[in-house]
Amino acid sequence: MTDERAGAAKGSPREVFWAFLGLGLTAFGGPIAHIGYFRRAFVEKRAWLAETAYADLVALCQFLPGPASSQVGFSIGLLRAGWMGGLAAWCGFTLPSAALMVAFAYLQPRIAGGPLGAAAIHGLKLTAVAIVAQALLGMARSLCPDARRATIAATALAVVVAAPVAVGQIAAIGLGALAALVFCRDAKAVAGAAPAPPAAAFRTRASPWIAAAVIGLFAVLFIPGALVFGQVPQAALFHAFYKSGALVFGGGHVVLPLLRAQTVTTGWVSDNAFLAGYGAAQALPGPLFTFAAYLGAISVAGGGLSGAAIALAAIFLPGLLLVAGILPYWSRLQRMATAQAAMRGAGAAVVGILAVAFYSPVFTSAVGDGADLAIAAIGFVLLTAWKAPPLAVVGFCTASAVALAVAG
Repeated sequence: MTDERAGAAKGSPREVFWAFLGLGLTAFGGPIAHIGYFRRAFVEKRAWLAETAYADLVALCQFLPGPASSQVGFSIGLLRAGWMGGLAAWCGFTLPSAALMVAFAYLQPRIAGGPLGAAAIHGLKLTAVAIVAQALLGMARSLCPDARRATIAATALAVVVAAPVAVGQIAAIGLGALAALVFCRDAKAVAGAAPAPPAAAFRTRASPWIAAAVIGLFAVLFIPGALVFGQVPQAALFHAFYKSGALVFGGGHVVLPLLRAQTVTTGWVSDNAFLAGYGAAQALPGPLFTFAAYLGAISVAGGGLSGAAIALAAIFLPGLLLVAGILPYWSRLQRMATAQAAMRGAGAAVVGILAVAFYSPVFTSAVGDGADLAIAAIGFVLLTAWKAPPLAVVGFCTASAVALAVAG
């Protein structure tokens, strides 16, 4: 089953769930690594879809906002076993790390109470410094390879500094997309783009009307916002995480400034708890977006298991709705120069947004002296030069911070 129609094969949601659950328990390394795991599991091993179809799925999910690896997994499940297959893929891949993040939400206050626990939490914050610095460097290289896109990134940085709220981030992304329509139309295409495969590989078992309704639902959930739901805490929590998930261009780490604007700036979560959870998320398999479950569990706007469930569903929902709605039309959209240029500008803008978040709160709240700087710098070198897995860097930073506390 290796021909172009492999992606349209019929399977069962149960089969999809168990395949993705195995990955949800073992897929360390972030979205790029996840895409490699998926290729080995579903192109090479199971032959659920052809190589060309998989390449185009990856291109689509890199093009759209949202968590790219989760969108790829959802799409594979959708093509294999329909809408229930897509949901099964998301559950299998997401729930293991989400459950661990909720457990950490309950344990974190107890861990942080003693001196060694506080040192371990500080080590997680230093891990975040190294991880975000690596992400920022990689994104700057790939999304700002020329002077025009570097200028868009710097301008976005200035916009966010001038308006350090969610509106400023949205404005920076919008201005970046508009600027690229003027200055970047002839730039290199979005990374990962591939020729469109035969339409049979993208049979989504949905009519164009259903796809249009899905896109409409995405817009309806995004637009009303606090005007409709602001007075209901759980609904406000849902919208805050939904909006964050809808604006993540360029990789999972970009969600950091968006979520901070929605949770820390609003007083729902403290900066220390926010960064501790972000550091802990690096040690887990599965998607980084499960960080939302931790934030929902400790948020004063929700809290507990219900808050975790609301935040988790809300942050993933916009990306999954977009990929399901646009999947049937991707081959046409892929040929539009205007869409490609706008995405290049949006991608450059998020580099500037992430740079602001890296400085504050990631760096300023974690690095207090030379020893902290040395630990974070070694973690960064381990990631970038030695290609160490994030789990190893979590262990190094945490153990180093605890050792310093014991020695002090």
